[in-house]
Amino acid sequence: MTNLVTVSEMITLESEANERGLGYDQMMKNAGLALADVIHDRYGHTQSRNILGLIGSGNNGGDALIALSELIEKGWIVTAYLIKKRKKKDSLVLSIINNGGQVISIDEDGSYDKLQELIRNSDIILDGILGTGFKQPLRDEISAPLQVFSKFDTLPEIVAVDCPSGVDCDSGKTVEDTLHADLTVCMAVIKKGLLKFPAFEYIGEIVVVDIGLPKNLPEFKNIHASVVDQGVVRKMLPARPLDAHKGTFGTCMIIGGSTNYCGAMLLSAESAYRVGAGLVRAAIPGAIYDAIAGKLPECTWIILPHTVGAINSNASVVIQENLDRVTALLIGPGLGLEKETLEFMKNLLHFEETPVKKTAIGFLGQLKKTENKEPLSQPTLVFDADALRLLINIDNWHQMLKQRAVLTPHPGEMAALTGLTIDEVQNDREGIVKDYAAEWGHVVVLKGAVTIIASPEGETAFIPIATPALASAGTGDVLSGMIAGLIGQGMMAFDAAVAGAWLHARAGVAAAKKQGQTISITASDVIGEISFVLKETTSTK
Repeated sequence: MTNLVTVSEMITLESEANERGLGYDQMMKNAGLALADVIHDRYGHTQSRNILGLIGSGNNGGDALIALSELIEKGWIVTAYLIKKRKKKDSLVLSIINNGGQVISIDEDGSYDKLQELIRNSDIILDGILGTGFKQPLRDEISAPLQVFSKFDTLPEIVAVDCPSGVDCDSGKTVEDTLHADLTVCMAVIKKGLLKFPAFEYIGEIVVVDIGLPKNLPEFKNIHASVVDQGVVRKMLPARPLDAHKGTFGTCMIIGGSTNYCGAMLLSAESAYRVGAGLVRAAIPGAIYDAIAGKLPECTWIILPHTVGAINSNASVVIQENLDRVTALLIGPGLGLEKETLEFMKNLLHFEETPVKKTAIGFLGQLKKTENKEPLSQPTLVFDADALRLLINIDNWHQMLKQRAVLTPHPGEMAALTGLTIDEVQNDREGIVKDYAAEWGHVVVLKGAVTIIASPEGETAFIPIATPALASAGTGDVLSGMIAGLIGQGMMAFDAAVAGAWLHARAGVAAAKKQGQTISITASDVIGEISFVLKETTSTK
């Protein structure tokens, strides 16, 4: 995973690298050359290879100038447009001129006619005006030339150097004239502000390049946030040996369903199968069995006692009797919020013994030996949907869970669990999920645009994907089923949450791409793309 840092942390990393012999000039050269390689590899097929660089006075401008000089060597037609004053004797500027490129200063283009012509004739715009140190407001001498871009209905591809100009790389705030990049090439690490809104809407695709920072810099030990990518997920996924059988890939039990929410169980159960679970047991109230059982023939079904279609307190005995070989237990899809179901949840978390069988009713908190049987091993738990809201009514619920669990709240559920408002959660997503994962001692998946996963030890993983294709009922049930399916195959809770969230987001993107729109995507459409995303992720080509 790629490190995700604040601007201050990046400054410290560069300072430590400089002290160890990797000078600032060398870092800039490394960045510029790597930037040129990305541009040439991605866009070198364009017929004219015409690139316009928007150059500021700082390090981003330096990175861009080095890249432009290298692109001249690769056969590109290069123009450097100096938005902020750089001395014409600047060695980086002279390199452009000496290599046959064109340099135009904004002082020579008072009406911006030359800038408009250059935009019109370019294949690529390289945005190297402002860097990670930018803070609002944007000065007029920079906003004025940027406003020229608004006159065009279509623009060339825009590549941002480290960040689009006008983005605050800590807060994620943007200015009105910020250019929408198609590609942002980040140097060594990704800055946290880029994965916040509204900045995330301006960055396009992110590519991270190596600038030579030593891996043993002390500051790296203080960085606990990272961005998930395909390579990381590929390494996390369980092996699929040729001599495997269904037991090799675990057994998931999913508890949920009610008269009002039948479909959620089907979505979660099929999703668990789609990520590779060997067997899925669906524990549902008997009232909905006839309605859904025939729709997923791969499932085995456990019929639970119910009251008017909602799971009741007596169901905990049935669950305990069917825990054999269960390696992951998901609670919540379609569960409902009835009082009887709350009592069921309390039974699961509180340890009690019945006088007849000495059965461990509170198996989630503490499993004990039942009559004539060895102690049952405790499955890893995943709490989703209504189960999260029911936890609110159980004092010290997090202390009753002796094994690390996964919670998958959306912002509304996170607000309910914490007593905060939704705005308070959304305004500090990383801080909130990190603090409560530590306080509760469990893995928390804060869903939404750019989902964040936090471990009790303070590690946070960001899914750099946002799509309205996932903004429909049932997609959360798909995610929780995927996470449970991965845990069931032996993955650790945090890794399963990270991999599940990334695969889920990619499936949403794939569903939208397949249909050419994001408006009518359903949870079932997302499930239909899980296989494709797994094929794409596990491919080594």
